[in-house]
Amino acid sequence: MSRKADKNEKSSAALRVLAILETVAESSTSITATEINAKLKLPKPTIHRLCTMLENQGYLQPRLDGRGYLPGRRLSKMAMGIFSNNDHWRTERHGILKRLSEEIGETCNISIPDGSQMVYFDRVETHWPLRIQLQKNDRVPIYCTASGKLFLNNLPASKRSRLLSKLHFEKYTESTLTDVDQIKDELKRLSQQDIGTDNEEFMQGMVAVAVPLRNADGIFFGALAMHAPSARLSMEQAIAQLPKLRKSAAELVELINE
Repeated sequence: MSRKADKNEKSSAALRVLAILETVAESSTSITATEINAKLKLPKPTIHRLCTMLENQGYLQPRLDGRGYLPGRRLSKMAMGIFSNNDHWRTERHGILKRLSEEIGETCNISIPDGSQMVYFDRVETHWPLRIQLQKNDRVPIYCTASGKLFLNNLPASKRSRLLSKLHFEKYTESTLTDVDQIKDELKRLSQQDIGTDNEEFMQGMVAVAVPLRNADGIFFGALAMHAPSARLSMEQAIAQLPKLRKSAAELVELINE
């Protein structure tokens, strides 16, 4: 094989891998190799071979029942790195977050899902001496945090039920819900407003409210939230900040979709 032919073959294989990753990333649910093939029109053996390779490398992960693929940890980490480290996005994103924090007068953050947790990757602290110390890159559970509940509500019902069935429910405070049926009732209530709340469920003395961040296709990719000590802000007062949160969320989404 000539060098040119070898180079073209490698380039073609790389483009196929990227096309598969893009297809999986854009899907709102798990997607099978057959469904990927229907979109990309590649030979079936090639699709299966590349999907298996990407699974082995951690870029894709199979659904629990084996029927389809989801983004793996390495693909999720890559997406978070792009969103976090792009100079233009980082400067503009942090500016939006800082302005929101100043308007509300409390700490604000952006988090994205990573498996059964939410990861904080940008935040602006309030100037108040009394504040909750949660740092960038901290991980928090999804069943008792405002951002985590939003993530759960944006999953297909079947996937949400599977994920909840695998979780270990630690009771962080007296208000933490650990019964799956009660959690589902809470999620149903919050879904009507398309928000997430945390009323001293993850940390005693902290309240939080979150709104979703969705891409141009309406797919949830993260949450914008504010939190404050309950001694300074009640849950009702936190919910009153929703218009400001939604306005800033729209600005963040517009930035991502530019």
